[in-house]
Amino acid sequence: MTRRVVRDPKTGVDCDSKAIAGVAYGKQFPDKGPLTADSFSGGEATVVPLLSHLGFTIIRIGEDWSEAEVEATVRDYFEMLRAEAEGQSYNKSEHNQALRRLLNGRSKSSVELKHQNISAVLDALGLPYINGYKPRGNSQLLLRKSVQDYVLKNQQAVATIVDALEEVKLPGEKTYLAALVEAPKREAIVRAPSKVPNRIPRKLDYAARDEANRKLGRAGEQWVIEFEQQRLTESGRPELFQRLDWVSDSQGDGAGFDILSFEDDARHRFIEVKTTNGGLGSSFLVSHNELEFSREVCEQFHLYRVFQFREGPRLFILSGNLDRHVHLKPTDYRASFRSFVE
Repeated sequence: MTRRVVRDPKTGVDCDSKAIAGVAYGKQFPDKGPLTADSFSGGEATVVPLLSHLGFTIIRIGEDWSEAEVEATVRDYFEMLRAEAEGQSYNKSEHNQALRRLLNGRSKSSVELKHQNISAVLDALGLPYINGYKPRGNSQLLLRKSVQDYVLKNQQAVATIVDALEEVKLPGEKTYLAALVEAPKREAIVRAPSKVPNRIPRKLDYAARDEANRKLGRAGEQWVIEFEQQRLTESGRPELFQRLDWVSDSQGDGAGFDILSFEDDARHRFIEVKTTNGGLGSSFLVSHNELEFSREVCEQFHLYRVFQFREGPRLFILSGNLDRHVHLKPTDYRASFRSFVE
């Protein structure tokens, strides 16, 4: 269903076309008063020509987005993402308003939704997205194709964004326990059928680069160790911190966890740390060894997801078997010419 609105040329605010016409009639004929909604019929033939003649811009809401509109929105999104990656300030509302001048009568909320759709496409590609636009699926095929085309045609620019987001800056303010937030809930999203390949060059895989960034990973683990010191102190067991073992540092990777901490004298807390400069919902990689270890030790396993590290670390914790908390998608296989037969 298509709905018509009138855009205020001074403020960019969209108003109902019938309401504008009704009030204008009341102003011109005060003795008769404004017209009500049921006074109108055949808006395309009557109201639209009248308001257009008076110089108003008529906007049609509900029509599919054109290719030009989608491409303009994708370009605008990446401009904001680039600014965010470089630590530059920008105003989302100003971007929204400027972008709508290029579009065919889109409302502020519809542009915000499209930006959230772009976040969902980037997240599915393993790429970073704007923190303020939580991913929302069910995007049109044209949008998914446009985002992937932009990434493939602008690989150097996108790589620069990813490089900037990988920069490791140690946090100045150390709040620790105040940084703890609730973990995201696992969602099941029905993906619309698409002929667009969901593949991008490996060098742009943000989750993989997070995992490979040893400096970022080490900085995150150091922050978690200090978090543990405060947690144990707050719980009245500061002496347990003296027994904490930074396993990935002292023994190397492969144990299935990074830090051995404690609940009390008898119970261990096995901590695996995943750190990113990205936002709350950024995807991350889990090794087969880490997954199996979480199943083996159950509630003693704790995945500490440290995010927004560069801006000021925030943290959520997933406890127990990882299968219960996240969707797991195989990404790599070990190839060999011999295999054991069960």
